[in-house]
Amino acid sequence: MGSGSGSGSGSGGGGTDRAGEFGGRVAIVTGGASGIGAAVAEELLARGAQLAVFDLNGAAVAGPALGVSVDVSDRASVDAGVAAVLDRFGRLDVVVNCAGIGAFGTVEDSSDDDWARVLDVNVRGVARVCAAAMPALRESDAAAIVNLTSIAATTGIQQRALYSATKGAVHALTLAMAADHVHDGIRVNAVSPGTTDTPWVQRMVANVADPEAERAAMNARQPTGRLVTPAEVAGAVAYLASPLSASTTGSVLSVDGGFGGLRVRPVQA
Repeated sequence: MGSGSGSGSGSGGGGTDRAGEFGGRVAIVTGGASGIGAAVAEELLARGAQLAVFDLNGAAVAGPALGVSVDVSDRASVDAGVAAVLDRFGRLDVVVNCAGIGAFGTVEDSSDDDWARVLDVNVRGVARVCAAAMPALRESDAAAIVNLTSIAATTGIQQRALYSATKGAVHALTLAMAADHVHDGIRVNAVSPGTTDTPWVQRMVANVADPEAERAAMNARQPTGRLVTPAEVAGAVAYLASPLSASTTGSVLSVDGGFGGLRVRPVQA
């Protein structure tokens, strides 16, 4: 669903036409070394942000971004990562929480260890990063947090019980944080992607008996006849992180090709 990988082209929201939109503001993108996170990182850079990428593989981040090896399931690691950003840039304006892991199965299939592991990354990881960033965000004149939820948070999807529960929690957490911090001048929103054409999804398709048929079936289920692209998700994230959306907080923006809200006939292959 919303988790996954892939890179954007910097064109999801016309980044190359808005090179000064972020005016040198400093952003953290968690899970930004791959997947949707990498597309978000590329888009924010194209729009003029100074960028730090938090990832388990942060040291491998190339280009102008500061790569920081951070495990969002470890509070000390998160605190050290935020400290490294402040040491390098002296400020923090935007946090985008893309880090997450997937999970398949019903409630019968998931062990207590599975629940603990996925909740620790997908939900508590978001809370840890936001908590560590709050003092610096309060000092910003355009502070924004953007979380990544998923269509699985609001639509019943088979074999996604644990994953859906974690994304539903992030949806609720987004609204709660928006209420808690509106008077701090910190906007909190989320983007809810539909099935996105990422390496994570591509690997999933490759592992079935008939990958070509599975891909065709996935496309046919989408009202638009195709999967969402990482660049499209990144464009939505960039808008919510930008000063252009200064009056938007407590919102969840769906980027799902109409899957969650439309009832149309399946696309014929």
